[in-house]
Amino acid sequence: MGKRWKEIRRNWDLYLLLFPVIVFFILFEYVPMYGLQIAFKQYFVTKGIWGSPWIGFDHFKRFFESFYFWRIVTNTLSIGVYQIAAGFPVPILLALMVNEIRRKKYQKWIQTILYAPHFLSTVIVVGLMMIFLSQENGLVNHVLIWLGVKPIAFLTNPGWFKSMYVTSGIWQQMGWNSIIYLAALASIDPHLHESAQMDGAGRLRRIWHINLPGLRPTIIILLILNMGTVLGVGFEKIYLLQNALNMQASDVISTHVYRSGILGAEYGFSAAVGLFNSLINFVMLVVVNAIARKVSETSLW
Repeated sequence: MGKRWKEIRRNWDLYLLLFPVIVFFILFEYVPMYGLQIAFKQYFVTKGIWGSPWIGFDHFKRFFESFYFWRIVTNTLSIGVYQIAAGFPVPILLALMVNEIRRKKYQKWIQTILYAPHFLSTVIVVGLMMIFLSQENGLVNHVLIWLGVKPIAFLTNPGWFKSMYVTSGIWQQMGWNSIIYLAALASIDPHLHESAQMDGAGRLRRIWHINLPGLRPTIIILLILNMGTVLGVGFEKIYLLQNALNMQASDVISTHVYRSGILGAEYGFSAAVGLFNSLINFVMLVVVNAIARKVSETSLW
């Protein structure tokens, strides 16, 4: 104990920086867990959490047996997997390309342009999508008509919803997500590239044999974290893009929780659905972490 206290005193400034983060997680992540018990209760606002009667797993049974269960879970899972499969490699490729720009002035200029979409609010992004993808007045459909193709109802056709949602997310976040890969590339010893050049290795060979192996631990860690949120499909953009015509493809767990929990005032049921979602994400995180540890010896724990 004395040795540990001495270590804390020696690095007190680092622990002081860590303190606000610990307080944040305690207040906003762990304290709210107290309310999870309403997932197992027939919650009444007037009676409070303690006064509401226990009903066990009735809310979970109701969700599993509901008519929309498979549609909601399938949509959420397919969008989550689609996001990872299509969106995860893009920041890696982008970081590799930006890293190969030799003139720092141009590199910073390009990075600024790529980072900019991240700072647009979800409402603005959805507004831009509605302007450009409108079937009547959208620029994309005007180009399609000019090419002799019939206009496409991007915003109302369920078949286009997932691709529209995922590609817009990739465009908005690819530059920002590439920052961590650029930082990892900057930590690679430049002498490795110099030695490879002396041996006659071209740019592509150096990327394949030096840069990618240097990025491997970062890629694995971020992939594990992304797989842990595969069912954590965001609410805001889906809700703003959702309408009666694309509901078949756009109805996900988060929107279902909003309709039943907020609009329907069924707080116990929505808590049960949210808990189910979190448990699946936790299981995915543990499983993918175990696979990564066996395959690559790099993992979260």
